[in-house]
Amino acid sequence: MKLFLPFLLITSLFLSCCQEDDPINPIPINAFVESVYINQRLVNNNQKIYNIPTDSVVIQINFSTLIDATQNNPQKCFISNGVGTDFTIIPTTDNKQFIFKINPKLNFFSDYKLYILDGEYLGVKLIDPHKYTFTTQLDSTPKFPIISDDSLLTLIQKQTFNYFWDYAHPVSGLARERLGSGDVITSGGSGFGLMSILVGMERGFITHQEGYERLNKIVTFLNNTDTEKFHGAFPHWLNGSTGKVIPFGTKDNGADLVETSYLMQGLLTVREYFKNGSAEEQQLCETITLLWENVEWSWFRRGDQNVLYWHWSPNYGWDMNMQIQGWSECLITYVLAASSPTYSIPKVVYDEGWARNGAFPMKNGKTFYGITLPLSWDYGGPLFWAHYSFLGLDPQNLSDQYANYWEQNVAHSSINFEYCKDNPKNYVGYSADCWGLTACDVPNGYSANEPNNDNGVIAPTAAISSIAYTPDESMAAIRYFYYILGDKLWGEYGFYDAFDATENWWASSYLAIDQGPEICMIENYRTALLWNLFMSAPETQAGLDKLGFTY
Repeated sequence: MKLFLPFLLITSLFLSCCQEDDPINPIPINAFVESVYINQRLVNNNQKIYNIPTDSVVIQINFSTLIDATQNNPQKCFISNGVGTDFTIIPTTDNKQFIFKINPKLNFFSDYKLYILDGEYLGVKLIDPHKYTFTTQLDSTPKFPIISDDSLLTLIQKQTFNYFWDYAHPVSGLARERLGSGDVITSGGSGFGLMSILVGMERGFITHQEGYERLNKIVTFLNNTDTEKFHGAFPHWLNGSTGKVIPFGTKDNGADLVETSYLMQGLLTVREYFKNGSAEEQQLCETITLLWENVEWSWFRRGDQNVLYWHWSPNYGWDMNMQIQGWSECLITYVLAASSPTYSIPKVVYDEGWARNGAFPMKNGKTFYGITLPLSWDYGGPLFWAHYSFLGLDPQNLSDQYANYWEQNVAHSSINFEYCKDNPKNYVGYSADCWGLTACDVPNGYSANEPNNDNGVIAPTAAISSIAYTPDESMAAIRYFYYILGDKLWGEYGFYDAFDATENWWASSYLAIDQGPEICMIENYRTALLWNLFMSAPETQAGLDKLGFTY
């Protein structure tokens, strides 16, 4: 046995030497990728580059040692998205390079991945896997026939109107929260929808009688005793069939004063539209007045505090404990609370609660991109703050001791535009033609996007609904969204909610609170219809007078 062990050792060494010198089956040399260039642009492992053309794409892979390009394994080195190894190898005098040209024309604005996996091929043994991603160029040709700007605005209003008309809840007529939300209807979004129906009537999308009948259906449902209200205020969400609360959150299962204010803004605008109409139309107005006067705005002071509270629950009381303070989207809540003929608040609640006597972030005064911002957080916050309260409340000549609200909204929108044009985070697509940060759907969720919370997602409603404040910049964005991105962004109910070009993510969703401001603010820009109606309400004027506004 002792003699046999040395024999085995010698034999093993001999065989090992033979294998290393075997000219037929040599052991591959370890290698790694030194660099990769796509159309002469360096790209790193697990990195993504953009704006690659759809044809004439040449990829150069540089290795640490000599390789044999003819030994490529299509399961190891290939391109995703249907390309595979459909490429032509380009001869090179440097045998450490693997250069090839992709044969098929690639799709516009699409992601492709180059995989270089570990293993034995190309005459070497690659010891690490690699992945490189590139996105092709956007197709800049118009997707739809060019029409006049005026016709385009009408088209957007008409297509978006269909969300509140065709997709309205069949029982209540109210606005569904979002596409696919079933019985879940939104109080605030329905307020926007009420105003959108008025626009539809004025624009001839529906007849006057059709509009009246739908609005009467809605108001009748809201006034029904089965439709839940709390001290006259509506919840954030309702069941569109039963009128019962659908909790927005565990403790958010009662009154939502801010959502109620958006609903009341819409109802008062409808009342002013029909107030001189037929007997049945005047009956509709009386029901609206009843709903409006039943809201106990002052009760939401939570006693005699000089501030309003956002929520109240029959189960949890004031547990959410959220004070409504500025600057945000809630100016209309205080205006309506002051305007109420039955449950009004005194001016001190506005000054100390909403405005905090001008303390930041009510007053700002800083300059961003050369633009002075009168109110709000730095850079202005999400753009819906310039929209929701101002669908009916006319900011054109609106001022009080804290700000001129036209200057505020113009500055806010302009700063948002300049930020996107500047694009400090280098997101794909941001430009003077592609801008607008606001609350919207994002990949895997929902976010209040703004310059201080910029995750690369543009929402069409942001720029479109700012058209009164930034007409040239908004119109440029509208043209870009429709003509250039329309094949990805335009659908049954107008523009989809949002997109992230950096991640090549395109929402397929529609939200009532994003669709409504587009119709309404376009109309205010064109005719001031909704501004004129809401501002003509005697209660609106009384409330603004009480709070010290000029208008």
